[in-house]
Amino acid sequence: MNRQQFLGITGGAVFVAGGTYYSLSDRSNYTRADSEPTSPGPVKLTADERQILSLASLAPSGHNTQPWFVRHLEPYHWIIGDDKTRWLPGVDPTQRETILSIGAFLQTMDYAAGSLGYVCQFDTLATTNQDEEVVSVKLTKSGQVPAYDTQQISSRRTVRSAYLDKPLKTADLTYLVNGETDFIHFLPNTVKECRWLNEQTIEANRVQSYRDVAQQELADWIRFSSEDAATHRDGLATASMEIDGIPGWVVRNFYGKSSVMKPAFRDQNIDNVKEEVANSAGWLLITSKSNDVATLLDTGRRMQRLFLRVRERGIALHPMTQILEEPQTSQAVNASIGISDPIQFILRVGYVNAYPKPVSLRRPVDWFVRA
Repeated sequence: MNRQQFLGITGGAVFVAGGTYYSLSDRSNYTRADSEPTSPGPVKLTADERQILSLASLAPSGHNTQPWFVRHLEPYHWIIGDDKTRWLPGVDPTQRETILSIGAFLQTMDYAAGSLGYVCQFDTLATTNQDEEVVSVKLTKSGQVPAYDTQQISSRRTVRSAYLDKPLKTADLTYLVNGETDFIHFLPNTVKECRWLNEQTIEANRVQSYRDVAQQELADWIRFSSEDAATHRDGLATASMEIDGIPGWVVRNFYGKSSVMKPAFRDQNIDNVKEEVANSAGWLLITSKSNDVATLLDTGRRMQRLFLRVRERGIALHPMTQILEEPQTSQAVNASIGISDPIQFILRVGYVNAYPKPVSLRRPVDWFVRA
């Protein structure tokens, strides 16, 4: 759900609320900048550890579930784990997307550590997507680490709306692909494969919106009120869904989990997707050579490296992987696009005139670090 047309669901009934109610209601979107600091947890972290993990937690994940935890073995020696309470079995029954998200977390950690002069040594522990312990990491201080601007991490965000249809410049596309032509593929909006992806993305969202298990899972991860958002600091808050102004006020004060299951909400989501896919420069697809854990982690890292490069070129990305999540649409993807390798990410891409500030919520470090 996003943008002004969300108001169509309300039927105007909520606008009879009087001034007294409005003055006492939830009147502004809760964003990352609104988060209050929390008390330190039971694990004593160094200042550098805390900064590295805080930046790493800004990695993207499906429904913003943040499916990682960190077991602190000793200073600068951790186990990165898979938090099973944050799985999305409705849309990710094999935890493929979970492992990809943890890969993005590792890449962000690597960059964050490098910004402070540390080198990360990663050792994969997991052999299946369901293993709790995924990666061991040791950080060592080194004077040979190239500087990394962590502003690229803290300013990264998913943008859903206001894409331009203008084609990507050759220089910009070369910069984004960064020589990884075996793994990153661009489909411009002028080719039939792009149009096929547009149509199938709409169809996959229609199927998923009316599949109750998936829709209930979405409902569980939407943080409608600011109080709910502040309590959990994860999931999909109204700001990250780009529901601002009066529509945001309506949603925060009049919507709940049961609203997500109503036909009007489901249909509005499909309408939003139609609008989104009609405006872009095309699609970026990220593939892998296999589906084993180590390869999925590497692919998640590759996606995050790409995501952290786009903003400086005024380019936005919007992951839209519903085609891969629904059997009715996933089976035909490779043949229809002409790619033989497994497709792990489908990213809508395009220029934007203005880049909004990052707003998606993140849990404090002490909430996901364990002894």
